[in-house]
Amino acid sequence: MKRITEMYGKDVYTEDGEYFGEVDELMLDKNKLSGWKVRATRGSLLSRSLGGAKGVLIPHQLVRAVGDILIIARSTVSEETESN
Repeated sequence: MKRITEMYGKDVYTEDGEYFGEVDELMLDKNKLSGWKVRATRGSLLSRSLGGAKGVLIPHQLVRAVGDILIIARSTVSEETESN
């Protein structure tokens, strides 16, 4: 079990092992985790695909694992890059 405060600043990777960004915020809805705000950091897949945007919101359902890093579904990347 992790505390919410321990997750800020953690690296986010896709299932394929590509660096995606960094946890910026966690979104809570009625005391349940509903999503993650991921910041686009220099050199990340997110910064390359979003251009000038600072980050994205990832629904918690697309998170595959939480530990020392956050692993998200590869489909998240496709959805984000297709919308830009």
